[in-house]
Order: sequence, then C-alpha cells, then structure tokens
Amino acid sequence: MSATLETLLEPVKVLAANGPLGQEVESLQFDSRKVKRGDVFIAIRGTQVDGHDYIASAVEKGAAAIVAEVLPETLPDHLASVQVADSAKALGEMASLFYGEPSKQLKLVGVTGTNGKTTTVTLLHELFLKLGYKAGLLSTVRNKIGETPLPATHTTPDALSVQALLREMVDAGCDYAFMEVSSHAAHQRRIAGLDFDGAVFTNITHDHLDYHKTFKAYIEAKKMFFDMLPDTAFALVNVDDRRGEVMLQNTLAKRYTYSLRSMANFRAKLLDNSVTGLQLLMDEQEVFSRLIGDFNAYNLLAVYSVAVLLGQDRMETLTALSELGAVDGRFETIVTPGKSYIGIVDYAHTPDALEKVLQTIDQLRQRDSRVITVVGCGGDRDKTKRPVMAKTACALSDQVILTSDNPRSEDPEAILEDMWKGVPKDATRKVLTIVNRREAIRTAAALAQGTDIVLIAGKGHEKYQEIKGERLPFDDKAELEGALKDKS
Repeated sequence: MSATLETLLEPVKVLAANGPLGQEVESLQFDSRKVKRGDVFIAIRGTQVDGHDYIASAVEKGAAAIVAEVLPETLPDHLASVQVADSAKALGEMASLFYGEPSKQLKLVGVTGTNGKTTTVTLLHELFLKLGYKAGLLSTVRNKIGETPLPATHTTPDALSVQALLREMVDAGCDYAFMEVSSHAAHQRRIAGLDFDGAVFTNITHDHLDYHKTFKAYIEAKKMFFDMLPDTAFALVNVDDRRGEVMLQNTLAKRYTYSLRSMANFRAKLLDNSVTGLQLLMDEQEVFSRLIGDFNAYNLLAVYSVAVLLGQDRMETLTALSELGAVDGRFETIVTPGKSYIGIVDYAHTPDALEKVLQTIDQLRQRDSRVITVVGCGGDRDKTKRPVMAKTACALSDQVILTSDNPRSEDPEAILEDMWKGVPKDATRKVLTIVNRREAIRTAAALAQGTDIVLIAGKGHEKYQEIKGERLPFDDKAELEGALKDKS
C-alpha cells in the first residue's frame, strides 16, 4: 500500500507541518527499531517507553518523515516533520488510510466488558460462518480470517496491526469482522481510525486497576469506545449490569439493550441450566445450547441480538445458535471415561468471573459433590484483587489450592502471601498453598473422589506460563486431563 503523507494526514489534527508533505509513504512505523529508509516514524507515548525519545534513532535509520506531539528543535532540512495533538490517535487514522480504510468495507462489531468478550466475539464469528458468510475474528485466544487461524498476542493489536489484519480480511472476501476491544485499547487509541458498525457491552467488574488506577477510570476507558461511535452504528448493552446505561450516555449510536432480568429490547429466559447445557426461551422460541452457565446465557443473548441488528433472519439465527460449541478455556469440561468426577478449566481471573463460575458449578453439582478449586493471580498486575480472589474461592469451594498463575517478574510466593490475606480464619484448614502449578493441579486431581468437581481457574486457553521473562509451555487442560486419567 502507498499514499502521500499529505493524504494520510487529512483526518489528523495537525498543529504544525514542515517539509515535503507530498512524498509517497511506503511504510508507517511507531517502533524505531523497524524504521527503514523512506518510512514515516510516528512517536507514541507508551506505558513503558516514549517514542519521542527515539526520534533521533529513527532519523539515523533514514526516516523520511517524523510525526510527533513534540518535535525536536532541529531536524534535517530534507525531512518532513508534523506536530499533532495526539500521535496515538494519528497513528490509527493514518494507518486506516494507508491500508485503504478496510473497516469501511466490512461490517465491524466490537465487544467490550470485563468478562465475556472472548466468548461473545468467538461465538459471533462461528455463527456468521454457519450463516454462510466469510467473517474475521480478532480475539485474545486467536485471530482468524474465515477458518484460517492467525496468532494473537494482545486483546486488541496495535493500530497498525489491526488495520493490516482488516485489510487481509477484506482482500480474502470477509463480509464481517468481530473483535474484542479492551479498556487498554480504547485508552491507548488503538481503535482510532476504525469505522464500527456496532458495539457491545457485556459487564464491568474489578479488573486492570494496575493500569487504570481507579475503577472510575476503568469505566471511563470502556465508555470511550461508545463515545466514538458514529450515528450509523448500534450500541448494545447489558442492562442487568447497572453500568450498561452509563455506556449509552453521550453516544451518537442507535441504542439497544439486552437482559435476562429486566425490560429490554432483547430478552431471554433461562429455563434450564445443567451439566449438559442451557435451555433458553429467546424471542418466544425454545433454544438448547451445549454451553453451560447463566453467564453463557448472557453471551448467547448478546450474540443473537447482534445478529438481528445486523439484519439476519431470526429463525435461521436461533437454529445456528443452538449448534455452537464451547470456546477454548471457557468453562471447558473434562469427563474421564468410567469416572464420575468432572474437571473444568476456565479463564476466570477476576473475582467476579471466579464467583460466577463457582456459582454455576454449585447449581450443577450433586448433593454430595465437593468442589476443589485451584487458583492463582498474575504477577505485575492489580494486587488489590489477590486477597479477593482467595476469599471468593474459599466462600464457594470445599477445598482450595492457591498456586502460581503467570508470576512474570514477581516472586510467586509473594503473590501467594497477598492471596492468603483474603483467606478467612475459619477456612484455613481447607486451603493448601502449592507454588508449582503442575503439582497443584495433580494434587487437586488426587483429592477428587466420587462426584467431586475440580476447577482449574485463571489461565484457560493459554498454552504457556510466564516466569521471569520466559514463556514456558503449560496447558491447564492438558495437565488436568493427564492428572485425572492417571488416577486409579
């Protein structure tokens, strides 16, 4: 792709510009290490690194233009220099034009919220494939163009990567694209330059306070997504979460609501919730789903609502909806042949998500079943939720094993000490601390008897454990399957 610098700057709020703006742009870069001769370097202020500190390096590597919020006092005469109000936003807007505005050439729907994002976008992608469309997916678990998987590294890729991915989707013939929109992505302007046809809000609970610092700031970051929507888009929110209505304040988009408990544009009634799946009354039709738990009832209702808002036939959608399966690492059940105990792997890594999973298990278990929960907390993340996670696990489990999650640069024993502070005094006898996650999972499996249920929470779909800068192979599902199989 190529265009002139002047053309790429058309949607950008430019404060000052000098030099040859009519030059052809061969590539945009915000990482100075990737700059090649003739590239445009856009200096972004990141959470760890400020791109403005690397302008000189980009110039040395042959950058033809610099876009920044603050420009150096001196730059070579042959160089184009552009001062902008917000360089992160400028990157998204320029990238959109550079890749030919791909988000305007397909129906793009973003899903935000603390829990349910991955499941909702994955189910939407699978639904539209079943309905006969070619669709793209951008999620935590994986990116896909049609049925072809691509690696995913962040909940929402950087602005350059997402535009490049959308371009690939358009070129491959995709009609729709469904993507997770994290609070980080909204706050860091990683979704700038995207033309959304719809936005979904699932819920909001305690998470990411290591980044946002306050719950209010976290809510506002989510709301930024809805505030940027055009009047041609729809905004769909879960009004059973009291902050759903907050997301609709000030948005220009057409407003819609969904609910299991309140008056809303889209409603469903949960008829049955068992270990085999959900029975729902949706749009006056009974629908069975293999997904488990009332939280999945919300996810399915959101998916159905989006399909209707995108103009799909209601009965065809309900039929296809009943054929959808579970998402990797989201309440995945493991039943060992010949054994009565059940294993469950779930990505629950917030107190609210853990509570919902354990409440669902409580509804499903037999009277004499015990619940054995293995749970940890990630390092270099919000420390305030650590004792809450342990307290939640203790309140709804018969046996708890506190263990490592992704300790990253932190001492895993220090993380467990933080978690232990949330263990009630009357629950200490049912809590074990095992730093090694593999050992913790095998211990939980060994403890299971009769119709007990073993929950491994926190990592879900992840196939690694991040320790001291290394990503070591680790798969909760494979570990639990092996441990349960080895039981005699």
